Amino acid sequence: MTTTVYVPRDASASSLGADAVAKAIETEAAARKLDVQLVRNGSRGLYWLEPMVEVDIGGRRVAYGPVQAGDVSALFDADFLRGGEDVLALGPTEDIPWLKSQQRLTFARVGIVDPRSLDDYRARGGYLGLQAALKMTSAQIVQAVTDSGLRGRGGAAFPAGIKWKTCLEAVAEQKYIVCNADEGDSGTFADRMVMEGDPFVLIEGMTIAGLAVGASRGYIYLRIEYPLAQRALQAAIEAATAAGYLGDDVCGSGKAFHLEVRMAAGAYICGEETSLLESLEGKRGQVRFKPPLPAIQGLFGKPTVINNVVTLATVPIILERGATFYRDYGSGRSRGTIPLQLAGNVKRPGLVERAFGLTLRELVEDCGGGTASGRPVRAVQVGGPLGAYIPASQLDTPIDYEAFAAIGGMVGHGGVVVFDDSVDMAAQARFAMEFCAIESCGKCTPCRIGSTRGVEVIDRMLAGDADQRERDEVLLRDLCQTMVAGSLCALGGMAPFPVLSALDHFHEDFEGEARRIAQ
Repeated sequence: MTTTVYVPRDASASSLGADAVAKAIETEAAARKLDVQLVRNGSRGLYWLEPMVEVDIGGRRVAYGPVQAGDVSALFDADFLRGGEDVLALGPTEDIPWLKSQQRLTFARVGIVDPRSLDDYRARGGYLGLQAALKMTSAQIVQAVTDSGLRGRGGAAFPAGIKWKTCLEAVAEQKYIVCNADEGDSGTFADRMVMEGDPFVLIEGMTIAGLAVGASRGYIYLRIEYPLAQRALQAAIEAATAAGYLGDDVCGSGKAFHLEVRMAAGAYICGEETSLLESLEGKRGQVRFKPPLPAIQGLFGKPTVINNVVTLATVPIILERGATFYRDYGSGRSRGTIPLQLAGNVKRPGLVERAFGLTLRELVEDCGGGTASGRPVRAVQVGGPLGAYIPASQLDTPIDYEAFAAIGGMVGHGGVVVFDDSVDMAAQARFAMEFCAIESCGKCTPCRIGSTRGVEVIDRMLAGDADQRERDEVLLRDLCQTMVAGSLCALGGMAPFPVLSALDHFHEDFEGEARRIAQ
Protein backbone atom coordinates (compact mmCIF):
# COMPACT_ATOMS: atom_id res chain seq x y z
CA MET A 1 0.00 0.00 0.00
CA THR A 2 1.36 3.41 -1.07
CA THR A 3 1.32 6.25 1.44
CA THR A 4 1.47 9.84 0.18
CA VAL A 5 3.69 12.20 2.12
CA TYR A 6 3.72 15.95 1.48
CA VAL A 7 6.82 18.09 2.02
CA PRO A 8 6.68 21.74 0.85
CA ARG A 9 8.86 22.95 -2.01
CA ASP A 10 8.04 26.53 -0.95
CA ALA A 11 11.08 28.84 -0.81
CA SER A 12 10.63 29.66 2.89
CA ALA A 13 10.16 26.01 3.84
CA SER A 14 13.19 25.06 1.74
CA SER A 15 15.28 27.71 3.47
CA LEU A 16 14.35 26.06 6.76
CA GLY A 17 15.46 22.60 5.62
CA ALA A 18 12.51 21.13 3.69
CA ASP A 19 14.69 19.77 0.86
CA ALA A 20 16.86 17.85 3.30
CA VAL A 21 13.73 16.53 5.03
CA ALA A 22 12.30 15.30 1.73
CA LYS A 23 15.54 13.52 0.88
CA ALA A 24 15.71 11.97 4.36
CA ILE A 25 12.14 10.63 4.04
CA GLU A 26 12.92 9.04 0.67
CA THR A 27 16.13 7.48 2.02
CA GLU A 28 14.48 6.19 5.21
CA ALA A 29 11.49 4.77 3.34
CA ALA A 30 13.77 2.93 0.91
CA ALA A 31 15.87 1.53 3.76
CA ARG A 32 12.72 0.25 5.51
CA LYS A 33 11.24 -1.02 2.24
CA LEU A 34 8.13 1.14 2.65
CA ASP A 35 6.12 2.34 -0.33
CA VAL A 36 6.02 6.13 -0.03
CA GLN A 37 4.95 8.63 -2.69
CA LEU A 38 6.56 11.98 -1.94
CA VAL A 39 4.73 15.10 -3.16
CA ARG A 40 6.42 18.49 -3.01
CA ASN A 41 3.49 20.81 -2.37
CA GLY A 42 3.36 24.51 -1.54
CA SER A 43 3.39 25.79 2.01
CA ARG A 44 0.15 26.20 3.96
CA GLY A 45 1.68 29.38 5.36
CA LEU A 46 2.29 28.26 8.95
CA TYR A 47 5.90 29.36 8.81
CA TRP A 48 6.68 28.88 12.49
CA LEU A 49 5.95 25.17 11.90
CA GLU A 50 7.96 24.77 8.70
CA PRO A 51 9.11 22.40 7.43
CA MET A 52 5.66 20.91 8.02
CA VAL A 53 5.24 17.34 6.81
CA GLU A 54 1.79 15.95 6.06
CA VAL A 55 0.72 12.33 5.64
CA ASP A 56 -2.41 11.31 3.76
CA ILE A 57 -4.24 8.78 5.95
CA GLY A 58 -7.49 7.58 4.46
CA GLY A 59 -8.01 10.82 2.55
CA ARG A 60 -7.29 13.03 5.56
CA ARG A 61 -3.96 14.71 6.14
CA VAL A 62 -2.13 14.57 9.45
CA ALA A 63 0.63 17.10 10.08
CA TYR A 64 4.01 17.02 11.84
CA GLY A 65 6.31 19.96 12.37
CA PRO A 66 8.62 21.67 12.43
CA VAL A 67 10.55 18.66 11.08
CA GLN A 68 14.29 18.58 10.48
CA ALA A 69 16.18 15.86 8.62
CA GLY A 70 17.45 14.48 11.93
CA ASP A 71 13.86 13.93 13.11
CA VAL A 72 12.85 11.69 10.22
CA SER A 73 14.09 8.38 11.61
CA ALA A 74 12.17 8.97 14.85
CA LEU A 75 9.03 9.77 12.88
CA PHE A 76 9.26 6.44 11.10
CA ASP A 77 9.85 4.70 14.45
CA ALA A 78 6.66 6.38 15.72
CA ASP A 79 4.79 5.01 12.67
CA PHE A 80 3.91 8.50 11.43
CA LEU A 81 2.81 7.00 8.09
CA ARG A 82 -0.25 5.78 10.00
CA GLY A 83 -0.66 8.88 12.13
CA GLY A 84 1.48 7.68 15.04
CA GLU A 85 2.05 9.97 18.01
CA ASP A 86 5.26 11.95 18.21
CA VAL A 87 6.42 15.14 19.89
CA LEU A 88 6.15 16.82 16.48
CA ALA A 89 2.58 15.62 15.86
CA LEU A 90 0.12 18.44 15.13
CA GLY A 91 -2.98 16.33 14.46
CA PRO A 92 -5.24 16.61 11.41
CA THR A 93 -4.01 19.58 9.38
CA GLU A 94 -7.44 21.13 8.86
CA ASP A 95 -8.02 21.13 12.64
CA ILE A 96 -5.01 23.34 13.39
CA PRO A 97 -6.62 26.50 14.84
CA TRP A 98 -4.51 28.81 12.62
CA LEU A 99 -6.06 27.24 9.50
CA LYS A 100 -9.49 26.55 10.96
CA SER A 101 -10.10 30.25 11.62
CA GLN A 102 -9.33 31.29 8.06
CA GLN A 103 -11.54 31.83 5.01
CA ARG A 104 -9.34 30.66 2.19
CA LEU A 105 -10.74 31.51 -1.24
CA THR A 106 -7.76 32.70 -3.28
CA PHE A 107 -5.51 30.33 -1.32
CA ALA A 108 -7.98 27.42 -1.27
CA ARG A 109 -5.54 25.04 -2.99
CA VAL A 110 -2.20 26.47 -1.85
CA GLY A 111 -0.39 23.86 0.22
CA ILE A 112 -2.89 21.19 -0.82
CA VAL A 113 -2.27 20.50 -4.50
CA ASP A 114 0.86 19.34 -6.26
CA PRO A 115 1.75 22.63 -8.01
CA ARG A 116 3.26 20.78 -10.99
CA SER A 117 0.16 18.62 -11.61
CA LEU A 118 -2.57 19.92 -13.91
CA ASP A 119 -4.67 16.86 -13.09
CA ASP A 120 -4.50 17.65 -9.38
CA TYR A 121 -5.50 21.25 -10.08
CA ARG A 122 -8.52 20.20 -12.14
CA ALA A 123 -9.53 17.57 -9.59
CA ARG A 124 -9.84 20.33 -6.99
CA GLY A 125 -11.98 22.74 -9.00
CA GLY A 126 -9.34 24.21 -11.25
CA TYR A 127 -10.44 25.72 -14.59
CA LEU A 128 -14.12 25.79 -13.62
CA GLY A 129 -13.87 29.59 -13.65
CA LEU A 130 -12.49 29.57 -17.19
CA GLN A 131 -15.20 27.18 -18.34
CA ALA A 132 -17.81 29.60 -16.97
CA ALA A 133 -16.08 32.56 -18.62
CA LEU A 134 -16.08 30.84 -22.01
CA LYS A 135 -19.89 30.80 -21.92
CA MET A 136 -20.03 34.56 -21.30
CA THR A 137 -19.40 37.65 -23.40
CA SER A 138 -16.42 39.86 -22.63
CA ALA A 139 -18.73 42.49 -21.16
CA GLN A 140 -20.39 39.91 -18.91
CA ILE A 141 -17.03 38.76 -17.54
CA VAL A 142 -16.03 42.34 -16.81
CA GLN A 143 -19.40 42.98 -15.14
CA ALA A 144 -18.97 39.91 -12.92
CA VAL A 145 -15.58 41.16 -11.73
CA THR A 146 -17.04 44.63 -11.17
CA ASP A 147 -20.04 43.31 -9.24
CA SER A 148 -17.79 41.20 -7.00
CA GLY A 149 -16.23 44.34 -5.57
CA LEU A 150 -12.71 43.03 -6.22
CA ARG A 151 -10.13 45.78 -5.79
CA GLY A 152 -6.48 45.54 -6.71
CA ARG A 153 -4.62 43.62 -4.01
CA GLY A 154 -1.26 45.05 -5.04
CA GLY A 155 -1.63 48.18 -2.94
CA ALA A 156 -3.61 50.82 -4.82
CA ALA A 157 -6.96 49.08 -4.19
CA PHE A 158 -8.36 50.35 -7.49
CA PRO A 159 -11.52 48.48 -8.57
CA ALA A 160 -10.40 45.73 -10.96
CA GLY A 161 -13.63 45.82 -12.96
CA ILE A 162 -13.23 49.51 -13.84
CA LYS A 163 -9.68 48.92 -15.06
CA TRP A 164 -10.85 45.96 -17.16
CA LYS A 165 -13.79 47.91 -18.59
CA THR A 166 -11.49 50.74 -19.66
CA CYS A 167 -9.24 48.28 -21.48
CA LEU A 168 -12.21 46.45 -23.04
CA GLU A 169 -13.57 49.67 -24.49
CA ALA A 170 -10.19 50.75 -25.90
CA VAL A 171 -9.95 50.03 -29.63
CA ALA A 172 -6.76 48.25 -30.72
CA GLU A 173 -5.70 45.18 -32.72
CA GLN A 174 -3.42 44.03 -29.89
CA LYS A 175 -4.02 44.15 -26.14
CA TYR A 176 -2.03 42.73 -23.24
CA ILE A 177 -2.49 41.31 -19.75
CA VAL A 178 0.47 41.99 -17.47
CA CYS A 179 0.83 40.40 -14.05
CA ASN A 180 2.89 42.44 -11.62
CA ALA A 181 4.72 39.68 -9.75
CA ASP A 182 7.61 41.91 -8.67
CA GLU A 183 6.73 41.45 -5.00
CA GLY A 184 9.17 43.74 -3.22
CA ASP A 185 7.43 45.10 -0.12
CA SER A 186 8.95 44.16 3.21
CA GLY A 187 7.03 41.43 4.99
CA THR A 188 5.15 40.24 1.91
CA PHE A 189 5.15 36.76 0.42
CA ALA A 190 1.55 36.07 -0.73
CA ASP A 191 2.36 36.38 -4.43
CA ARG A 192 5.28 33.99 -4.09
CA MET A 193 3.13 31.48 -2.21
CA VAL A 194 0.55 31.47 -5.03
CA MET A 195 3.14 31.09 -7.77
CA GLU A 196 5.04 28.34 -5.98
CA GLY A 197 2.03 26.57 -4.50
CA ASP A 198 -0.79 26.98 -7.05
CA PRO A 199 0.59 28.47 -10.31
CA PHE A 200 -2.33 27.26 -12.43
CA VAL A 201 -4.75 29.58 -10.62
CA LEU A 202 -2.72 32.59 -11.75
CA ILE A 203 -2.60 31.27 -15.30
CA GLU A 204 -6.34 30.68 -15.26
CA GLY A 205 -7.00 34.18 -13.90
CA MET A 206 -4.85 35.79 -16.57
CA THR A 207 -6.56 33.75 -19.29
CA ILE A 208 -9.97 34.91 -18.06
CA ALA A 209 -8.69 38.51 -18.06
CA GLY A 210 -7.54 38.02 -21.65
CA LEU A 211 -11.00 36.81 -22.68
CA ALA A 212 -12.59 39.72 -20.81
CA VAL A 213 -10.74 42.52 -22.58
CA GLY A 214 -9.77 40.88 -25.86
CA ALA A 215 -6.08 40.42 -25.07
CA SER A 216 -4.26 37.58 -26.80
CA ARG A 217 -0.94 37.78 -24.96
CA GLY A 218 0.12 37.99 -21.34
CA TYR A 219 3.33 38.52 -19.41
CA ILE A 220 4.22 37.66 -15.83
CA TYR A 221 6.82 40.18 -14.65
CA LEU A 222 8.48 38.10 -11.94
CA ARG A 223 10.75 39.25 -9.15
CA ILE A 224 14.32 38.25 -9.99
CA GLU A 225 14.80 36.77 -6.49
CA TYR A 226 12.10 34.14 -7.10
CA PRO A 227 13.79 31.30 -9.05
CA LEU A 228 11.54 28.59 -7.54
CA ALA A 229 8.46 30.52 -8.63
CA GLN A 230 9.92 30.87 -12.10
CA ARG A 231 10.40 27.11 -12.42
CA ALA A 232 6.90 26.41 -11.08
CA LEU A 233 5.32 28.89 -13.49
CA GLN A 234 7.27 27.59 -16.50
CA ALA A 235 6.23 24.01 -15.76
CA ALA A 236 2.59 25.07 -15.33
CA ILE A 237 2.57 27.13 -18.53
CA GLU A 238 3.96 24.19 -20.49
CA ALA A 239 1.35 21.84 -19.03
CA ALA A 240 -1.51 24.29 -19.66
CA THR A 241 -0.35 24.84 -23.24
CA ALA A 242 -0.10 21.12 -23.91
CA ALA A 243 -3.64 20.61 -22.59
CA GLY A 244 -5.10 23.43 -24.69
CA TYR A 245 -5.70 25.94 -21.90
CA LEU A 246 -3.19 28.29 -23.50
CA GLY A 247 -2.30 28.83 -27.14
CA ASP A 248 -4.02 29.80 -30.38
CA ASP A 249 -7.31 28.08 -29.53
CA VAL A 250 -8.09 28.18 -25.80
CA CYS A 251 -10.31 25.19 -24.99
CA GLY A 252 -11.62 25.12 -28.56
CA SER A 253 -13.06 28.64 -28.24
CA GLY A 254 -11.28 30.02 -31.26
CA LYS A 255 -9.68 32.65 -28.99
CA ALA A 256 -5.94 32.89 -28.42
CA PHE A 257 -4.01 33.57 -25.27
CA HIS A 258 -0.25 33.12 -24.97
CA LEU A 259 1.67 33.59 -21.74
CA GLU A 260 5.33 34.26 -20.94
CA VAL A 261 7.40 34.80 -17.79
CA ARG A 262 9.84 37.71 -17.83
CA MET A 263 12.31 38.19 -15.00
CA ALA A 264 12.30 41.61 -13.33
CA ALA A 265 15.11 44.13 -13.12
CA GLY A 266 15.78 43.82 -9.39
CA ALA A 267 14.61 47.37 -8.63
CA TYR A 268 11.86 48.26 -6.17
CA ILE A 269 10.57 51.03 -8.46
CA CYS A 270 9.68 48.43 -11.10
CA GLY A 271 6.80 47.37 -8.88
CA GLU A 272 5.14 50.65 -9.96
CA GLU A 273 3.02 49.76 -12.97
CA THR A 274 4.38 52.23 -15.52
CA SER A 275 7.99 51.65 -14.48
CA LEU A 276 7.27 47.94 -14.85
CA LEU A 277 6.08 48.52 -18.43
CA GLU A 278 9.26 50.42 -19.27
CA SER A 279 11.34 47.54 -17.92
CA LEU A 280 9.22 44.96 -19.73
CA GLU A 281 9.89 46.84 -22.97
CA GLY A 282 13.64 46.54 -22.33
CA LYS A 283 14.18 50.08 -21.08
CA ARG A 284 15.39 51.52 -17.79
CA GLY A 285 12.68 51.24 -15.14
CA GLN A 286 11.39 54.81 -14.82
CA VAL A 287 7.93 56.09 -14.03
CA ARG A 288 5.79 57.30 -16.94
CA PHE A 289 3.60 60.38 -16.84
CA LYS A 290 -0.13 59.66 -16.62
CA PRO A 291 -2.34 60.11 -18.57
CA PRO A 292 -2.49 58.14 -20.73
CA LEU A 293 -3.48 55.30 -18.46
CA PRO A 294 -1.94 51.87 -19.15
CA ALA A 295 -5.45 50.48 -19.79
CA ILE A 296 -5.57 52.77 -22.82
CA GLN A 297 -1.90 53.03 -23.79
CA GLY A 298 0.28 50.59 -21.92
CA LEU A 299 2.76 47.91 -23.01
CA PHE A 300 4.25 48.83 -26.39
CA GLY A 301 1.66 51.61 -26.55
CA LYS A 302 -1.26 49.16 -26.55
CA PRO A 303 -4.18 48.82 -24.11
CA THR A 304 -2.96 46.82 -21.12
CA VAL A 305 -4.50 45.43 -17.94
CA ILE A 306 -1.97 45.37 -15.11
CA ASN A 307 -2.90 43.54 -11.91
CA ASN A 308 -0.86 41.83 -9.26
CA VAL A 309 -0.74 38.08 -8.59
CA VAL A 310 -3.35 37.89 -5.82
CA THR A 311 -5.84 40.02 -7.79
CA LEU A 312 -5.61 37.80 -10.88
CA ALA A 313 -5.54 34.59 -8.82
CA THR A 314 -8.84 35.65 -7.21
CA VAL A 315 -10.67 35.98 -10.53
CA PRO A 316 -11.29 32.21 -11.12
CA ILE A 317 -13.35 31.75 -7.93
CA ILE A 318 -15.44 34.81 -8.79
CA LEU A 319 -16.30 33.35 -12.19
CA GLU A 320 -16.83 29.86 -10.75
CA ARG A 321 -18.97 30.78 -7.72
CA GLY A 322 -20.44 34.09 -8.90
CA ALA A 323 -19.94 37.75 -8.01
CA THR A 324 -22.43 37.64 -5.13
CA PHE A 325 -20.61 34.75 -3.45
CA TYR A 326 -17.38 36.74 -3.32
CA ARG A 327 -19.02 40.07 -2.46
CA ASP A 328 -20.72 38.53 0.57
CA TYR A 329 -17.35 38.41 2.31
CA GLY A 330 -15.85 41.60 3.71
CA SER A 331 -17.09 44.91 5.06
CA GLY A 332 -18.02 48.33 3.69
CA ARG A 333 -16.39 48.93 0.32
CA SER A 334 -13.71 46.31 1.04
CA ARG A 335 -15.22 43.14 -0.36
CA GLY A 336 -13.97 39.58 -0.37
CA THR A 337 -10.92 38.29 1.46
CA ILE A 338 -7.37 39.52 1.80
CA PRO A 339 -4.22 37.46 2.40
CA LEU A 340 -2.44 39.08 5.34
CA GLN A 341 1.21 38.27 5.77
CA LEU A 342 2.46 38.34 9.36
CA ALA A 343 6.17 39.00 9.83
CA GLY A 344 8.63 40.81 12.09
CA ASN A 345 8.63 40.31 15.85
CA VAL A 346 5.69 37.92 16.00
CA LYS A 347 5.36 34.49 17.57
CA ARG A 348 3.45 32.83 14.73
CA PRO A 349 4.50 34.34 11.38
CA GLY A 350 2.72 33.27 8.23
CA LEU A 351 -0.20 33.86 5.90
CA VAL A 352 -3.75 34.49 7.10
CA GLU A 353 -6.56 34.81 4.53
CA ARG A 354 -9.62 36.37 6.13
CA ALA A 355 -12.54 38.52 5.07
CA PHE A 356 -11.99 42.24 5.46
CA GLY A 357 -13.20 43.52 8.83
CA LEU A 358 -11.10 41.71 11.42
CA THR A 359 -9.09 44.09 13.56
CA LEU A 360 -5.36 44.52 13.53
CA ARG A 361 -5.33 43.38 17.17
CA GLU A 362 -7.10 40.12 16.28
CA LEU A 363 -4.54 39.51 13.56
CA VAL A 364 -1.44 40.27 15.64
CA GLU A 365 -2.52 38.85 19.00
CA ASP A 366 -4.96 36.05 18.17
CA CYS A 367 -3.46 34.80 14.91
CA GLY A 368 0.13 35.89 15.46
CA GLY A 369 0.25 35.10 19.17
CA GLY A 370 1.78 38.46 20.04
CA THR A 371 5.47 39.28 19.86
CA ALA A 372 8.12 36.57 19.67
CA SER A 373 10.07 38.43 22.36
CA GLY A 374 7.13 38.44 24.74
CA ARG A 375 7.40 42.21 25.10
CA PRO A 376 4.45 44.55 24.40
CA VAL A 377 3.64 45.54 20.81
CA ARG A 378 4.70 49.13 20.21
CA ALA A 379 4.07 49.57 16.49
CA VAL A 380 2.84 47.67 13.46
CA GLN A 381 3.72 48.67 9.91
CA VAL A 382 1.10 47.62 7.39
CA GLY A 383 1.53 47.91 3.63
CA GLY A 384 5.27 47.57 3.12
CA PRO A 385 8.10 50.09 3.57
CA LEU A 386 5.83 52.97 2.51
CA GLY A 387 3.15 52.12 5.06
CA ALA A 388 2.50 54.16 8.18
CA TYR A 389 3.59 52.93 11.61
CA ILE A 390 0.42 52.19 13.54
CA PRO A 391 0.74 52.55 17.32
CA ALA A 392 -0.61 50.02 19.82
CA SER A 393 -3.43 52.44 20.67
CA GLN A 394 -4.88 51.94 17.17
CA LEU A 395 -4.70 48.14 17.02
CA ASP A 396 -8.49 47.88 17.20
CA THR A 397 -8.81 49.44 13.74
CA PRO A 398 -10.70 47.09 11.35
CA ILE A 399 -8.64 45.95 8.41
CA ASP A 400 -10.35 47.54 5.44
CA TYR A 401 -9.20 50.18 2.99
CA GLU A 402 -11.34 53.07 4.24
CA ALA A 403 -10.78 52.40 7.95
CA PHE A 404 -7.03 52.42 7.46
CA ALA A 405 -7.16 55.56 5.32
CA ALA A 406 -9.04 57.27 8.15
CA ILE A 407 -6.07 56.81 10.50
CA GLY A 408 -3.48 57.74 7.88
CA GLY A 409 -2.53 54.15 7.05
CA MET A 410 -2.94 51.81 4.13
CA VAL A 411 -3.61 48.11 3.73
CA GLY A 412 -1.41 47.89 0.64
CA HIS A 413 -0.34 44.39 -0.31
CA GLY A 414 -1.27 43.09 3.15
CA GLY A 415 2.22 42.86 4.62
CA VAL A 416 2.17 43.27 8.42
CA VAL A 417 5.46 43.80 10.27
CA VAL A 418 5.32 43.82 14.08
CA PHE A 419 7.68 45.71 16.43
CA ASP A 420 7.90 45.40 20.21
CA ASP A 421 8.62 48.22 22.67
CA SER A 422 12.39 48.01 22.18
CA VAL A 423 12.20 49.48 18.66
CA ASP A 424 13.75 52.89 17.90
CA MET A 425 11.05 54.56 15.79
CA ALA A 426 13.29 57.47 14.79
CA ALA A 427 15.68 54.95 13.26
CA GLN A 428 12.74 53.31 11.47
CA ALA A 429 11.66 56.68 10.08
CA ARG A 430 15.17 57.35 8.84
CA PHE A 431 15.25 53.91 7.21
CA ALA A 432 12.01 54.64 5.34
CA MET A 433 13.35 57.91 3.93
CA GLU A 434 16.72 56.38 3.07
CA PHE A 435 14.94 53.47 1.34
CA CYS A 436 13.17 55.99 -0.90
CA ALA A 437 16.44 57.77 -1.66
CA ILE A 438 18.10 54.52 -2.68
CA GLU A 439 15.20 53.10 -4.70
CA SER A 440 14.05 56.30 -6.44
CA CYS A 441 14.13 56.10 -10.23
CA GLY A 442 15.28 59.74 -10.21
CA LYS A 443 12.75 61.07 -12.69
CA CYS A 444 11.01 63.58 -10.42
CA THR A 445 12.68 66.14 -8.14
CA PRO A 446 10.46 65.73 -5.03
CA CYS A 447 11.34 62.06 -4.74
CA ARG A 448 14.95 62.18 -5.95
CA ILE A 449 16.08 65.23 -3.98
CA GLY A 450 13.43 65.30 -1.26
CA SER A 451 14.27 61.86 0.07
CA THR A 452 17.99 62.63 0.22
CA ARG A 453 17.38 65.92 2.01
CA GLY A 454 14.93 64.11 4.29
CA VAL A 455 17.62 61.73 5.53
CA GLU A 456 19.93 64.68 6.22
CA VAL A 457 17.24 66.54 8.18
CA ILE A 458 16.43 63.47 10.31
CA ASP A 459 20.13 63.02 11.07
CA ARG A 460 20.34 66.66 12.16
CA MET A 461 17.27 66.24 14.36
CA LEU A 462 18.79 63.27 16.14
CA ALA A 463 22.10 65.03 16.69
CA GLY A 464 20.98 68.59 17.38
CA ASP A 465 19.79 70.56 20.39
CA ALA A 466 16.12 71.19 21.20
CA ASP A 467 15.81 74.55 19.37
CA GLN A 468 17.44 73.23 16.21
CA ARG A 469 15.36 70.05 16.42
CA GLU A 470 12.12 72.04 16.47
CA ARG A 471 13.16 74.01 13.38
CA ASP A 472 14.21 70.81 11.62
CA GLU A 473 10.92 69.12 12.43
CA VAL A 474 9.01 71.96 10.76
CA LEU A 475 11.33 71.63 7.76
CA LEU A 476 10.92 67.85 7.65
CA ARG A 477 7.12 68.02 7.77
CA ASP A 478 7.13 70.65 5.01
CA LEU A 479 9.46 68.49 2.91
CA CYS A 480 7.18 65.47 3.41
CA GLN A 481 4.14 67.42 2.23
CA THR A 482 6.05 68.50 -0.88
CA MET A 483 6.91 64.88 -1.64
CA VAL A 484 3.31 63.76 -1.10
CA ALA A 485 1.89 66.47 -3.35
CA GLY A 486 4.57 66.63 -6.02
CA SER A 487 5.95 63.14 -6.64
CA LEU A 488 5.12 61.33 -9.87
CA CYS A 489 4.36 57.98 -8.26
CA ALA A 490 3.63 56.30 -4.95
CA LEU A 491 7.29 55.81 -4.01
CA GLY A 492 7.94 59.50 -3.41
CA GLY A 493 4.31 60.18 -2.60
CA MET A 494 4.08 57.63 0.20
CA ALA A 495 7.61 57.44 1.61
CA PRO A 496 6.69 60.31 3.97
CA PHE A 497 3.87 58.27 5.55
CA PRO A 498 6.10 56.19 7.86
CA VAL A 499 8.14 59.31 8.69
CA LEU A 500 5.10 61.42 9.58
CA SER A 501 3.45 58.60 11.55
CA ALA A 502 6.65 58.11 13.56
CA LEU A 503 6.76 61.84 14.30
CA ASP A 504 3.09 61.91 15.28
CA HIS A 505 2.95 58.80 17.44
CA PHE A 506 6.51 58.31 18.68
CA HIS A 507 7.83 61.85 18.95
CA GLU A 508 9.94 61.08 22.01
CA ASP A 509 12.25 58.89 19.89
CA PHE A 510 13.39 61.96 17.96
CA GLU A 511 14.51 63.87 21.03
CA GLY A 512 18.30 63.77 20.91
CA GLU A 513 18.99 64.26 24.62
CA ALA A 514 16.54 61.53 25.62
CA ARG A 515 18.18 59.23 23.06
CA ARG A 516 21.65 59.89 24.46
CA ILE A 517 20.48 59.21 28.04
CA ALA A 518 18.81 55.96 26.88
CA GLN A 519 22.00 54.86 25.19
